[in-house]
Amino acid sequence: MSTDLPPVSPENAADSDAILVERTVAGDQKAFELLVIKYQRRIQRLIGRMVRDVDLVEDIAQETFIRAYRALAQFRGESQFYTWLYRIAVNTAKKALMDLKRNPTVSENAYKSADDDETSPLENELTTSETPDAVLASKEIAEIINAAMEALPEELRQAITLREIEGLSYEEIAEAMICPIGTVRSRIFRAREAISAKVKPLLENQSGKRW
Repeated sequence: MSTDLPPVSPENAADSDAILVERTVAGDQKAFELLVIKYQRRIQRLIGRMVRDVDLVEDIAQETFIRAYRALAQFRGESQFYTWLYRIAVNTAKKALMDLKRNPTVSENAYKSADDDETSPLENELTTSETPDAVLASKEIAEIINAAMEALPEELRQAITLREIEGLSYEEIAEAMICPIGTVRSRIFRAREAISAKVKPLLENQSGKRW
């Protein structure tokens, strides 16, 4: 193992993807373990939005990281590491679904963040009040949003998921989906309009709340 590479610790790992990739390629398996720890839960949530069978999520996530490890030498840093990893996760999930002859769907847990500090902007809109009526209304809204998301064409669903749930920038989404940024903006606009059309009637009946 090379000794001239900078040390890696959990404290400085947050912004050191390039260093971790470099160390992994040089033979440091601990460096790749840090990448797995950093992104495992995000990848699992991403896959969970495509695969309804929760028992498959962990297996597909594991296969994603195996494929990423094998292809890591091909990563050139032209995009963010997570963007590159996202592509592998999506392709791995699609392959698994094709093998099982299933269609990608949004799971019921798609909007439930594993960590409170990673709650999506969409979900924040639904949990601002704790009264019984508000909780019931939030559940109804969540069900409508879930159904609206599930009904979206795949490219619109992916774009709005990356923007509103994963929090990626338009530039990062364009890289992940391999399309012009204008196309990303169009897809997100169309997705929001489709979801809004389903949610707005319910919101308008709740004390002037707006989508």
